[in-house]
Amino acid sequence: MEIAYFATGCFWGAERRYWKIDGVTNTSVGYMGGTIANPSYEAVCTGATGHAEMVCVEFDPAIVTYRRLLEEFWTMHDPTSLNAQGGDIGTQYRSAIYTTTPEQMTEALATRDLYQNALTADGIGAIVTEILSAAGVEYYLAEEYHQKYLAKNPNGYDCHSSTGTAFPQGASI
Repeated sequence: MEIAYFATGCFWGAERRYWKIDGVTNTSVGYMGGTIANPSYEAVCTGATGHAEMVCVEFDPAIVTYRRLLEEFWTMHDPTSLNAQGGDIGTQYRSAIYTTTPEQMTEALATRDLYQNALTADGIGAIVTEILSAAGVEYYLAEEYHQKYLAKNPNGYDCHSSTGTAFPQGASI
């Protein structure tokens, strides 16, 4: 199994999108990229901790590729929106990828460039997604009530916005 980390704004909808993909064996939501240990949701929401709402995706690369997860990432939110997704505003809603291997970093950067070309062709601005190594960055599990939130609350709030631009199929990296 491999692990991938994605931040697309509110973590509820992103987690649901990933858990539905064949080959994804587990998902959880949490916080990464901040300055304090074991942050609470309330502290993260103040913006003072610097954490992003993150989805941890465990997947079987024999069934689903990291590239497929990246394609979902790029199109499920607006990666050109700085620190906001729709009505969710704040640094915790930033767009981010934390890679766990050098190969993931290479693919994340390459797919960013492919998607940027598609966005530019559609007259949409620059991607602001932070792409960083997860090495030395702690993932803090969010509170239990956030885990699989939209399974527990099927009509719950799915706060994602999107550019509407499809990921270019058949494009090689």
